[in-house]
Amino acid sequence: MQKKQTEVGEIISVSGNIITVQLLDSIKSNMPVINGIVYRIGQIGSFLKVPLGYANLYGIVTQIGASAIPDRLKLDDFDFSKQTNRQFLNLALIGEQNGRKFERGVFQSPTTGDKVHLVTIDDLDVIYGGYNEDNSITVGSISISESLNAKIDLDKLVSRHCAVLGSTGSGKSNAVGVLLKSIADKEFPNSRILVFDPHGEYNSVLNNKSVVYKIRANKDEKELFVPYWALPFNELTSIFSGNLSDSNKEYFRTKIEEAKREAAIVNNIKIEKELITADSPIPFSRQKLWFDLDDFERQTFKRDKTTLCLINKGNPSKMISNVYESPGIGSSEPYMNNARKGILGFLDSVRLKLKDSTYDFLFKGDYIPDLEGKINMDIDNLLYEWLGNEKSVTILDLSGIPIDIMTSISGTLLKIIYDALFWGQNLSNGGKEQPLFIVLEEAHNYLKAGDNSISSKTVQAIAKEGRKYGVGLALVTQRPSELDETVLSQCGTIIALRMNNSKDRSFIRSAMQDELQTMVDLLPSLRTGEGIISGEGVRIPSRVKFYKLTDAPKGSDPKVSEKWKLEKKQSKENYNTLLSLWRNQKLKEEQK
Repeated sequence: MQKKQTEVGEIISVSGNIITVQLLDSIKSNMPVINGIVYRIGQIGSFLKVPLGYANLYGIVTQIGASAIPDRLKLDDFDFSKQTNRQFLNLALIGEQNGRKFERGVFQSPTTGDKVHLVTIDDLDVIYGGYNEDNSITVGSISISESLNAKIDLDKLVSRHCAVLGSTGSGKSNAVGVLLKSIADKEFPNSRILVFDPHGEYNSVLNNKSVVYKIRANKDEKELFVPYWALPFNELTSIFSGNLSDSNKEYFRTKIEEAKREAAIVNNIKIEKELITADSPIPFSRQKLWFDLDDFERQTFKRDKTTLCLINKGNPSKMISNVYESPGIGSSEPYMNNARKGILGFLDSVRLKLKDSTYDFLFKGDYIPDLEGKINMDIDNLLYEWLGNEKSVTILDLSGIPIDIMTSISGTLLKIIYDALFWGQNLSNGGKEQPLFIVLEEAHNYLKAGDNSISSKTVQAIAKEGRKYGVGLALVTQRPSELDETVLSQCGTIIALRMNNSKDRSFIRSAMQDELQTMVDLLPSLRTGEGIISGEGVRIPSRVKFYKLTDAPKGSDPKVSEKWKLEKKQSKENYNTLLSLWRNQKLKEEQK
């Protein structure tokens, strides 16, 4: 009787794993009630099953109505005057049940005339149950039956990469926070997750299970440093606004190489001299290099061409230049340095950046060498803090980084981490023995289509090869159309929340398997905090309502209505202070 109650139609066409079903005439309503439970027939994304002996095949409804009728099926073949139900729907087969075990993929195929049944609550328990608690996380509830937990295979989520996509206000940040909290709550003693957070949204999400590194850190945070000497040459020069010709750029590159070779000896760094390049993460004194280059440009000589006409001696530590006599007119002394490169304008821009307090995270701190290139702390300590601390999650809050160098700095951070794990892959702290999960919020800033930046190239390398070295990737973005399509296709699990832009939806559609692409059309109608999860992390594509975090990620925008309600407490002195901070390139007054 139960089996007869759940029967809704029969198969009239089979094409690969797409089957066409004509609903029975006896189905008078699309919402039958069975055992007190209301079932919805034909909703896009809902499930139906095809019993075949001891097995059940399960499919997802992808089309319903006239569009589901096969092209080869002629309407003349049916006498609709004798039929009361003229509805058709298409199913995409996605899995098979044997006993109480459900597996993705279909071993056998149905044929025309086979009966199609509703999927009951008991069936859903089989489909969504059976996850191993040790390697799965619970992120919410299944939308079609909120009594069922929505689980994701953690191994496949991390090792096969994933993408979280959704428009602003769709609940994307909350979904990412749920993922991170679910993993942290498992309390794996050897887990490590690294979050690149450009807006400081996740600082309060995980409370005592994360450590936050931030520029101008608050009480419960740690200061974020990125030593300038760890940047590759092109990224370092891009920080400075002055222009260099190709020949002068090579001259600058050569001087940095020389400085790094000298500093390698001073710091007793064991490396072959020939392996040191301007890109090598080896310290050098930026004050001494600047002072030497600046001095070479300013020198004037007496008639013997060897005696310098020095008036006042400068100070490399304070970035004060040597002062020389002005060159004479015509053939009179003092004489200019004919070997100078004409890069004083560039060196002046370097000095301005080195004195700008917004760049202190690059040019100040315990990782900065002295004038001889000697350092107190090396990158190994930096890596230990980020990847080896006792907390499950490390958040790199990048909100204090100037926007014009965000791509360079974030790309350098990624490259430092990935290169370290690549070369240390056979060590106990390498990626193979201790996998790393990297979460990139606002991923379109790192990975623009057609971009050749260091961040784009590094993310592409991680997406293509990271799984071999234990580095997993999560791309979080509201603009998937701006991402490199090849990298998006490398994401084994797609979590798509509400998406209104048709161009963005088309990119999500291209990343999903063909027969399920019609589910993408549901995205504009999803509720806030609801998403479609498909791919290797779940047994079957699922419409999921994510849990709502109590400490939800907070945006960085000021709340206008709250701020405007406050009483004005402005004075001219406030603006005097503002002007002083602006002129001195500082964000706060120094303590006296």
